[in-house]
Amino acid sequence: MTITRAPGNPGRSKYVEFNGVVQMVATAADLKGQAEQALATIDALLVEAGSHKSRLLSATVFITDMERKEDMQEAWMAWVDPEARPLRACVEVGLAGGCLIEIVAQAAK
Repeated sequence: MTITRAPGNPGRSKYVEFNGVVQMVATAADLKGQAEQALATIDALLVEAGSHKSRLLSATVFITDMERKEDMQEAWMAWVDPEARPLRACVEVGLAGGCLIEIVAQAAK
């Protein structure tokens, strides 16, 4: 089976596809605004990979301040397909470069 890797930043791919599953990551730096930006990036990557947010399987959301999770939740609920909600986890972490949020997502092709 072929692994497809879309060129991205040095050392990583924009997305990787294997066996009909597309995996991607998006980062952003204002938590709600960054969440909206990261989700828009995921939308664009899904389209580029030939998928759609309605095909999401799971997402892991990494945020720098769990006290601000509601900001992320507001952006998420405005974005997610209510008929195709994926599994989702939210984890508090330290992120580099002023990023406040990073989202790793997997979707079916």
